[in-house]
Amino acid sequence: MSVRARAVSEGSLDEPDDEVVPYSDDETDDELQSEDELDRSEDQLPEPESRPAPVAEPGWSVRANDREYCHQPQFKKKVFLCIKKSKYSGNAIKTYKYNFFTFLPLNLYEQFKRAANLYFLCLLILQIIPQISTLPWYTTLVPLVLVLGITAIKDLVDDLARHRMDKEINNRKCDVLLNGRFEETRWMNLQVGDVVRLKKNDFIPADILLLSSSNPNSLCYVETAELDGETNLKFKMGLKVTDERLQEDTQLARFNALIVCEEPNNRLDKFVGTMIWDGQSYPLDLDNMLLRGCKIRNTDECHGLVIFAGNDTKIMRNGGKTRFKRTLIDKLMNYMVYTIFVLLVLICAGLAIGHTYWYESIGSKAWYLRDGLDYTSSYRGFLSFWGYIIILNTMVPISLYVSVEVIRLGQSKFINWDLQMYYADKDTPAKARTTTLNEQLGQIEYIFSDKTGTLTQNIMAFKKCTITGRTYGDPTSADGVVLDRGKPVDFSWNKYADRKFQFEDQFLVSHIRSKKDPQVLEFFKLLSLCHTVMVEQKGEELVYQAASPDEGALVTAARNFGFVFLSRTQDTITILEMDHEETYEMLALLDFNSDRKRMSIILRFPDGRIRLYCKGADTVIYQRLDNNTKNKETTQEALDVSTDAIQARETLRTLCLCYKRVCESEHDAWSQKHQAASVSMVDREEALDVVYEEIEKNLQLIGATAIEDKLQDGVPETIAKLAKADIKIWVLTGDKKETAENIGYSCQLLTDDMKIHYGEDVNVQLRNRQTQRRSDPQGRSKKLKEPFFTQPGKNALIITGGWLNEILYEKKKKRRRLRLKKLRKRHTNSSSAPDSSQPVDDWEKEKRQEDFVDMACECSAVICCRVTPKQKANVVSLVKRYKKAVTLSIGDGANDVNMIKTADIGVGISGQEGMQAVMSSDYAFAQFRYLQRLLLVHGRWSYIRMCKFLRYFFYKNFAFTLVHFWFSFFNGFSSQTAYEDWFITLYNVCYSSLPVLLVGLLDQDVNDKLSLRFPKLYLPGQQGTLFNYKNFFISLFHGIFTSLMIFFIPYGAFLQTMGQDGEAPSDYQSFAVVAASSLIITVNLQISLNTSYWTFVNCFAVLGSIAIYFGIMFDIHSAGIHVIFPTTFTFTGAASNALRQPYLWLTIILTVGICLLPVICIQFLHQTIYPSVGDKVQRNRKKYEMEDDEEERKKKKPAFQRGGRSRRSAYAFSHSQGYADLIASGRSIRQRPRVRPELRDSIREAPQAENI
Repeated sequence: MSVRARAVSEGSLDEPDDEVVPYSDDETDDELQSEDELDRSEDQLPEPESRPAPVAEPGWSVRANDREYCHQPQFKKKVFLCIKKSKYSGNAIKTYKYNFFTFLPLNLYEQFKRAANLYFLCLLILQIIPQISTLPWYTTLVPLVLVLGITAIKDLVDDLARHRMDKEINNRKCDVLLNGRFEETRWMNLQVGDVVRLKKNDFIPADILLLSSSNPNSLCYVETAELDGETNLKFKMGLKVTDERLQEDTQLARFNALIVCEEPNNRLDKFVGTMIWDGQSYPLDLDNMLLRGCKIRNTDECHGLVIFAGNDTKIMRNGGKTRFKRTLIDKLMNYMVYTIFVLLVLICAGLAIGHTYWYESIGSKAWYLRDGLDYTSSYRGFLSFWGYIIILNTMVPISLYVSVEVIRLGQSKFINWDLQMYYADKDTPAKARTTTLNEQLGQIEYIFSDKTGTLTQNIMAFKKCTITGRTYGDPTSADGVVLDRGKPVDFSWNKYADRKFQFEDQFLVSHIRSKKDPQVLEFFKLLSLCHTVMVEQKGEELVYQAASPDEGALVTAARNFGFVFLSRTQDTITILEMDHEETYEMLALLDFNSDRKRMSIILRFPDGRIRLYCKGADTVIYQRLDNNTKNKETTQEALDVSTDAIQARETLRTLCLCYKRVCESEHDAWSQKHQAASVSMVDREEALDVVYEEIEKNLQLIGATAIEDKLQDGVPETIAKLAKADIKIWVLTGDKKETAENIGYSCQLLTDDMKIHYGEDVNVQLRNRQTQRRSDPQGRSKKLKEPFFTQPGKNALIITGGWLNEILYEKKKKRRRLRLKKLRKRHTNSSSAPDSSQPVDDWEKEKRQEDFVDMACECSAVICCRVTPKQKANVVSLVKRYKKAVTLSIGDGANDVNMIKTADIGVGISGQEGMQAVMSSDYAFAQFRYLQRLLLVHGRWSYIRMCKFLRYFFYKNFAFTLVHFWFSFFNGFSSQTAYEDWFITLYNVCYSSLPVLLVGLLDQDVNDKLSLRFPKLYLPGQQGTLFNYKNFFISLFHGIFTSLMIFFIPYGAFLQTMGQDGEAPSDYQSFAVVAASSLIITVNLQISLNTSYWTFVNCFAVLGSIAIYFGIMFDIHSAGIHVIFPTTFTFTGAASNALRQPYLWLTIILTVGICLLPVICIQFLHQTIYPSVGDKVQRNRKKYEMEDDEEERKKKKPAFQRGGRSRRSAYAFSHSQGYADLIASGRSIRQRPRVRPELRDSIREAPQAENI
């Protein structure tokens, strides 16, 4: 491969290749050494003094059929002190956190890392001390055990699920060669060096070197959906020597080769190794490897050697670290708990000081207050401090955390039960796989999405074609009349037709069957001949194996229109042309690659004619057309018209078809050049490209095809709706730039009015910003605020993985350290300005990354293509780090797992690409369109409910607890409680918990339809306006006001009062009853004012809580229970005595009214004068609901979606290199039977087959 010229600047690296996926995280020492030598020679630095080379550690060596080899001392590594173990992992995987012995200690340790739990444990210890205990110890122990128990049970259930999953995987069965014969064993018992036997449809248990298979030349087909999300099958091939010598069990048992290869890494595109056997060395590459997570397809049996096992496999190396995710509200709650604790300490310190002075001046002189304890006033103040810590601990109620967990569990169940997120086609419901992140769904600012299988269905369909200037594919009758609504073509005349193939142009079919137009027949003949599809006969069926789903779709289309690809050998291709079979001699196959963007085949027809067929992107085909070719302009116009008509909603990949008549002499001369280039030992690929160019010119255009890469239903609408909610969507994909760009247009992420910036443009802008910062004397101390895009209009960014590494300096770690060290040395030793293309230190590297994030966030859309799994995670982490934004990643394959784990919320698409992404996700569903409902409905509701719940919970506990504070001014700061002990214990458990719990579970400001209709309702969650420190202090002051009223109105009413019976009810117990009754009624009516969505359950909860309070109060104040427990229940007859006085009922009503009236007035004025978007929607809710019902009645699904974007994709850009080398070698071709049995009803493609 030719080396690209370096940039002019001294320190710059090679210009990135847009077609290459850059793996920046794993690099061999050989590569580093060669690049370091190159840098040294360029910089003209003297060679350092030679030193003895250090002894290298043994590389990765595997001896076949020798388990003990890997346990030799040189392969052991230190794990702890002098304890060593083999560096080779076993094949068992472990994703669980606990086992039988570690569950209790580890779980308690994790729970007590939460500040509130540790706080309550300390309180419990204080309550056990008699000198300072003001409340019974059980008032804290019972709720603490309840909280710890519920959380522990939830963690146990989650971990048991992980245990079951690990057990299911580790206990899968496979055949291992032991003691000379194959024995069935579990995956977990596999070891490096084992020889295994795999059968059709088996999952591959480890990274295995393919030795032999039941197919000719040890060919093996694998499905890599779980690894990279692609459903088209790929082929692997064993070495010729192992294929010939390792077919029988006895031969495999004697196999003792030594494999020396690279260390375990996460590179899915590379493997380098050598097999040493019988004194001979054989090179190994990725084509010889079967990777864990893949599935054996279309291969009855194969044998392999385990190279990497368990955590060393590539799929596990790409998994990333499992991160503990917490919501913003969780973090904010922790800070608020710290704030409350500080307030609590200050209040208690003040009250302790007050008690000290009070006892000094009054208490010590009052004979009736003497307790017989010889304590000083200071010591009494110290004890009072701890007593008030215990009394006022309900400012941070432990029941808060129990309620939060219950609410989150309920919200998760609502997601699971949502039938509008249920995908009936695959019987897949939505699944909340975590219960701790629901409210975070209402605060998402950035979405990072995979493309293949997430935005698209990864299903290709032949949609349109243009032949000799006429476009086919629109609904048309057999006579050529264009119809408004068509019906599918009946292909029953073709016994080989694929029943799933849909086409609505009846005229094209009748045209083909009439055989009147030779160009139409030539068009489909080209499709059936010019390809690298492999065909295999399975009983009475033909199974196609295509290098890409695009090519499979084209061959399938040709089959349906009567040109059926039947078989091929090394030098022939046989097709069925309508009603007769023809065999063509293949003289040369010019395969596709990313530079050529086309493929050609040279055939000798049965009558001796030689013809070249070519297909490729119009950008390269039009450059090679003959000047006198027909249909050039009409085809281009047809492509544009077709694009204008349909591509706004569909993803069409186009390619042009052409041919050339080749004379015998021209072919003979070219064939000699081709043969010479084929055996060239230097720059073979470049030499072949030059030879290909000579023959691929003066072509005659036939027409063009348009293949639809189908988007999932509702993707454009979902993206548009999320954009209105101010959610930015970035697409991170491993696909090629042109494919990703056109998907962006088709799903309306990109629009025609956007200005697109590519990697080179971004690099220039960032260099300019870096130069500007360096030239400014204060550049390191101030942040440049100027926007990168000053011109009006929308901007979009499309960047490849290579440019991403170049821009962010995400080079391989060893090389980066060497380069930074060298650049710093240059910068300090040279008087010239530093190179603007390279950082001089880590600070500049970080500023460059921050500049890139700022620039990307100014764009309306960002697409990163040809990126590795690690780069996907790096992009997510950059946005999290520099924007402090809440992020969501959504994907469907194992290559998305790292990104899903890195984001604040991970969503897995449970589609046809396997379950790796789902198993690592927080939420899972089957279609991308469900994302809008997850965020705009469930996420927004969860956020609103949780915020309302927390605001109210803090309020009601401040109102409850601060009554003790006001009471302390009248009891000598003596740590006496204002309520009875049992009321304090049951307040947060029975009397006020249910109404607020139901608000947290069921409340909704508007229904789901209006939530989707008005995406702007989502903005408060992103801005965090519903729960922050402002709301916290509002709740605090509201609680202070309520506690003042609860205490002082009854206190004033009790002064110098006389009951109806002539007795004064102004005793402490009667006051406690009145204050408690006022409090319970106030807080329960307050939550009623905050409830937006009323149900019978809410009403019952409010009234029921009040009724429960009075019922329990009368019971525990009764004489009967006092007789049984005289020291526990001391308020005998207090309730009945106090509440029989009408005067005290009037006091309760007055207190409740004064507490609620200001709240009602403020809410009314706020909604009238400063209404929010939600208030406005609520006000017109009935009107909008009627409009929605009316629209649904009138709505009719249009037959065709038409738009106006004139852009199309190039099929060839998305196409991958085919099987040309395999075909030319003849190693994969079965001997074709002379008498071929009649094929029955279907010829199908392997990825779509159900029984492969």
